[in-house]
Amino acid sequence: MSIRKKITSKPWLPMLIWIIGIILVWEIAATIVSVTKRTPENVLPHLYQIFGQIFSTKAVSSGKTATMLVLDSASKTLFRAAIGFITGTVLGFVLALIMKISKLAEKTIFPYLMLIQMVPILGMAPIILSITGDINTSRIVIAAILTFYPVATNTLAGFNAVEREKYDLMYSYAASKYTIYKKVLIPYSIPYFFTGLKISAPMAITASILVDTLQGDGGLGSMLSQSLKHAMSIYVFWLIVFFSAFIGIFSSYFMGFLEKAVLPHKRKTKIKRKDDAV
Repeated sequence: MSIRKKITSKPWLPMLIWIIGIILVWEIAATIVSVTKRTPENVLPHLYQIFGQIFSTKAVSSGKTATMLVLDSASKTLFRAAIGFITGTVLGFVLALIMKISKLAEKTIFPYLMLIQMVPILGMAPIILSITGDINTSRIVIAAILTFYPVATNTLAGFNAVEREKYDLMYSYAASKYTIYKKVLIPYSIPYFFTGLKISAPMAITASILVDTLQGDGGLGSMLSQSLKHAMSIYVFWLIVFFSAFIGIFSSYFMGFLEKAVLPHKRKTKIKRKDDAV
């Protein structure tokens, strides 16, 4: 068996190679930074120094360790992101349903959905804040906005992907419109719906963190800004960066896990295809 086939036969191997490569590049860069006179110093610590701070009992600010500060801020950010994500998911699905039922609604709403997504978060944040008048509410609204577009467009694509033969079969049984949606359209759109969730979950978290940096008042983004300005240990900054990356990746994989739980037949189909390929 060739080296290429060995790598492709083991899905975890390419990921391991990437991780090792990133670690090597990081450590080389950290070594170069450590021997270079910079202000501020040690802006790129070694990985063992960063992860060592997770278990450190040394107080960094307000009598709290670096890990305590990160988890404290994360609870606020993730709570707001979760509310926005759930709100955006419900609105996105309902909106897709409305656009499928009414072509007029689709032609009217869809262009505005695309327009909203073109507005950068940095420009959207002050607009939403001026409308809501509350920092926490504006963060939730922005997370919801970034969630409902992928959910709405992917769910709508699922509705539109139903074959004509399925409609003809339901019409032959004199099925009502409600029955067609319940038995055919909605079940068929679920995989597309989860695709939207896997895209929007990390986006909701990223949006919440980014808006925190702009508006302050607690959260990972606010703590990120303070640590970057060296108001506290630089390790807090890197812990937030790694934690944010981890939680973003985890959220997408968690949506995939839910998809397999809701659609076990999809997992079985994938396994069957792999067995056939072998």
